[in-house]
Amino acid sequence: MATVSFVLGLLPCSSSFSRVSYGSVGFPVLSNANSLKLGSSASISAPILRQKLCTAPSPLSLRLRPLTIVSAKGYKMKTHKASAKRFRVTGRGKIVRRRAGKQHLLYKKNTKRKLRLSKMHPVSRSDYDNVIGALPYLKVNRNAT
Repeated sequence: MATVSFVLGLLPCSSSFSRVSYGSVGFPVLSNANSLKLGSSASISAPILRQKLCTAPSPLSLRLRPLTIVSAKGYKMKTHKASAKRFRVTGRGKIVRRRAGKQHLLYKKNTKRKLRLSKMHPVSRSDYDNVIGALPYLKVNRNAT
């Protein structure tokens, strides 16, 4: 079991000291002493840093322990499911959507208008950032015209 030590709180350089908390957390031992395996090919080395909080020597500064920084894989971005049902990507990488106005009250719309509303319509370039933010794994060609 490897341990990670940490220090919480700040030490001001004046005579009054603030509260300092020490602690450590246990982790399973890794194959390399200073690396964390992230996936099949990536790893992050965790350097050991010494924290120097004041320039003036203080009685608590002699007891500071080394701080090991451990970084792990971040969270996956989530797809907005309502947007995923409304947008799709063409073969050339453009984002397309359906037209509004073809759900009800169709008796008063002529056939030509209903046919036009049935077709897919490309999303405006100004809305690309919003759509891509909601659908982070969409394979979009931003240079497609």
